Amino acid sequence: MDLSQHSYQVAIEWTGNRGAGTNSYRGYGREHIIRADGLPDIAGTADPTFHGSPDRWNPEQLLLAALSQCHMLSYLHVAVTHGVVVTSYQDQASGTLRLNRDNSGEFTEVTLRPQIQLADESQRELADSLHQQANKVCFIARSVNFPVLHEPVAE
Repeated sequence: MDLSQHSYQVAIEWTGNRGAGTNSYRGYGREHIIRADGLPDIAGTADPTFHGSPDRWNPEQLLLAALSQCHMLSYLHVAVTHGVVVTSYQDQASGTLRLNRDNSGEFTEVTLRPQIQLADESQRELADSLHQQANKVCFIARSVNFPVLHEPVAE
């Protein structure tokens, strides 16, 4: 078994056909379901700016969540390898999306704001420095073409 390569599968089902398909830009819903075997469904949509529903997750939020989640998991791994005991971790992430004249767009940056509590506060400087190492090993951060910044928030 080759552990150096992993594959993932998800299924997307568009549920926004209001009866006439995509006959007009405003005539169809952006609602969809994201599925993966053995996991709860995720109700998805477009950003409300693009006629999505505000009560469902949009792709931009999911990308931001993936970056935040990956950084947290990478950070916890790096912390344990450096003997830093993290007792609490929260993040308030934000991202900036730029729209282009050709109707395309891209994220220009994401900022993670991890709030970490430590068992030993004397390790704060080391703990804060580990965010850069975590960023280097985070699979998702390594896969995007925009900067993922970190602003650790001290407790």
